[in-house]
Amino acid sequence: AFGVIADIQYADAEDGYDFSGCRRRYYRQSLELLRAAVDAWAAERPPPAFVLQLGDCIDGLNARGGRAEEALGRVLAALGRLPVPVHHAWGNHELYNFSRARLARSGLQSRPAAAAPPGGELQAYHFSPAERFRVVLLDTYDLSVLGREPDSPRYRESLRLLREKNPNDNLNSPAGLQEPQFVEFNGGFSQTQLDWFNQVLKFSDENQERVIVMGHVPVHPDASNGVALAWNYKDALSVIHSHRCVVCFLAGHLHDSGYCLDSHGVHHLTLEAVIETPPESNAFGTIYVYEDKMILKGRGRISDRVMHF
Repeated sequence: AFGVIADIQYADAEDGYDFSGCRRRYYRQSLELLRAAVDAWAAERPPPAFVLQLGDCIDGLNARGGRAEEALGRVLAALGRLPVPVHHAWGNHELYNFSRARLARSGLQSRPAAAAPPGGELQAYHFSPAERFRVVLLDTYDLSVLGREPDSPRYRESLRLLREKNPNDNLNSPAGLQEPQFVEFNGGFSQTQLDWFNQVLKFSDENQERVIVMGHVPVHPDASNGVALAWNYKDALSVIHSHRCVVCFLAGHLHDSGYCLDSHGVHHLTLEAVIETPPESNAFGTIYVYEDKMILKGRGRISDRVMHF
């Protein structure tokens, strides 16, 4: 079993609303909901073997107030009460607050020392918590203008691609785009990462493993709203579908529930956000893995689900 939680987006700030002004965000309360989730996981018998934190654990508001380090410290302190490892995806809000280089030196760098990245500052790795079971964490902001130095080759490559696909003055606006996922708050995968991912899945195929993939940004349109998608999600899906081993892709970013079973039998599950969860509820879950299925036991806004494979 393992725990899942997404989009905590904590800030020591009064409640606010999303960019559309319609959806309430409970910035300060999100930390209390995280603490409640930690208490619930710690009380489970047996406790989860690990927890997947699917990104955006602090909000971009912290950068404006110079409170990023403090906010991250509080979130990590809450998660640090767990007696099990926590694996962190990096989301756009982490990158609003910190450079990639700083994140690599922070408590959000959860890559095991032995799991060398495939190149550069790539926050991608895999681990095997049980026999014939592997978890792959992808870096969905490998291609991105967020968190990189403007004079770096990867920044220039990402900005060129973004401007090529998005002619809007506001690069966070999908208005009029044929491919609406090409906005600044999303990101994508370099060929280096895709090649590495392909090799990991080849190994898992050969060893008859089941694989769960996680990343902040969804890679299937039917588990999203058509905008909150990785830029080159089709490339990631092509790698996944060229192998037999992947059973599930877990993501956050959307803030709403998203789910589909794709044409190759892969479950795509997008989790509700803690940040938009009212104080009397919550948004986290525990996934129990069996030989032929996974069972999600959701809490609060997250529904129970059985995913066969």
